[in-house]
Amino acid sequence: MLKDAQGLAVNTVSEVAITAINSYTEQCLGYGNRAEFSILAAVAADPKSVLANTFTAAYYLTQENKTDFQQAIPYLQQAKAYLAQANEREKLHFWATEAWANKKIDRAIAYCEEIVARYPQDLLAVQQGQYHYFYQGDRSGLTSIAGAVLNANVGNHYLMGMLAFGLEQSHKLAEAERLARFALEINRADPWAQHAVAHVMETQGRYREGITWMQSFADTWENCNSMLYTHNWWHVALFYLADGEISKALTIYDTHIWGKAQKSSPKDQVGAISLLMRLELLGIDVGNRWQQLSFHLHDRLHEHALPFQDLHYVYALARAGQLHLVTEMLVSMNNYAQNIPVCSQKTWQDVAIPIARGAIAHAIYDWRKAVKELKPVIHRLHEVGGSNTQRKLFEQIYQDANQELATQIARRTYVYPQAIAS
Repeated sequence: MLKDAQGLAVNTVSEVAITAINSYTEQCLGYGNRAEFSILAAVAADPKSVLANTFTAAYYLTQENKTDFQQAIPYLQQAKAYLAQANEREKLHFWATEAWANKKIDRAIAYCEEIVARYPQDLLAVQQGQYHYFYQGDRSGLTSIAGAVLNANVGNHYLMGMLAFGLEQSHKLAEAERLARFALEINRADPWAQHAVAHVMETQGRYREGITWMQSFADTWENCNSMLYTHNWWHVALFYLADGEISKALTIYDTHIWGKAQKSSPKDQVGAISLLMRLELLGIDVGNRWQQLSFHLHDRLHEHALPFQDLHYVYALARAGQLHLVTEMLVSMNNYAQNIPVCSQKTWQDVAIPIARGAIAHAIYDWRKAVKELKPVIHRLHEVGGSNTQRKLFEQIYQDANQELATQIARRTYVYPQAIAS
């Protein structure tokens, strides 16, 4: 049995596998673009490694789409076949990932918390736990799982960046910025720590400073995976929008967001959709960009990987005029919400689906329906996951619908748009 770079035992005799697992860990923590390559190398070096197979499955699950989900399953099955020879930490990682694959996110979180409690140097467990808390809308969980192991990882900039983001989401802005800046003194190229500071600056309205801050690190994003590359540029675009420089935001969309996106990646799609939504809320004509993007959403109709993602997809399809697909997706969402584990049912049934109906209504200018659907649930928006900044967009469309409805009522010009099946 060998040890990885974190000093944790791995049940393998392959030095090559250990090197590859170390590389995968570094790639994940740094949002690098070679994580898949690294973990597949670990499996190739030791096909019986429970940890390598489990990490491979977890990698594919993070992609949050049907194709990658199907790729994850054989690796979970391979890990399970050799589970009896795994050590305790490896078993916990397997159970966490298996629960994730089965949509039992509450159990996945519990296993991540147990790993962190027993093995505080295991930063991938911290990161995975934060990932789940993030999409559960649990701010306190983001902070607690990272803060619990701070003393065991003194000087680790990755952990500081993770904790800083949790602190920002909990509105502890000064603490978040201080910790993230400290992390960047250790490693200037830590993209998550950079990103945490960007969130603080956006929340505080420091837009010009945010532009300078983020663009000063842009050279370090070339080795990031497409999700964080496009997401960090998305933050730059938001700063430009807030500062009134619309043309620069559009240029960033075309060159660094949709222009550099993996067009089939859900997270890249979501970032592009949300920027187009924000542009239109400012009255900007985005041309045929909705049509260009919506072509790549057809595979998303029945996936329902995350409610946060679905809300963006249905809005984009509605703005592209593909109302038959919107109806199909809404029906599919309703069916899905009836058949998922209990831990997720209320979020889908009581929050996500009403917000989806309201968002669609906004997209087709049905202000009355948008207000009717969004008003009762807007205070529960955090339950669908995403960051404070990302969720603010749906508050904005609610406010926009309210304003448009009030204007139409005052002018007695209300028009009933085409209906969408609910």
